[in-house]
Amino acid sequence: MKHTVSLKQNHQFRRLYSKGKSAVSPTLALYCRKNRLGYSRLGVTVGTKVGKAVRRNRTRRRIREAYRIHEDAFLPGYDLVAVARVRAGHARFGELERSLLQLMDKLHLLRREGKGP
Repeated sequence: MKHTVSLKQNHQFRRLYSKGKSAVSPTLALYCRKNRLGYSRLGVTVGTKVGKAVRRNRTRRRIREAYRIHEDAFLPGYDLVAVARVRAGHARFGELERSLLQLMDKLHLLRREGKGP
């Protein structure tokens, strides 16, 4: 991830859950909040309901990869937390990728090409 740092601390996740905007899909829930930094920070949460450790880690890697591939299309300067829902554990990569893009669009975090500066 070129312009993105990982969110790791519990208080950062809690702040996003309580004060951030959110959008949900059948596979993901996405929380976002503008930060004062020039770059974005991403956190990924996968609960034990998704499956055992192998499935949870695979789901986490797929969400990070979907974000990394489309990182240039997202607006910088946001804290993001992607929460995998139970269906994410059985979803194909393309479905997770499509879901992430839809949620980013719903939260108005996609760059709009052709619009002013």
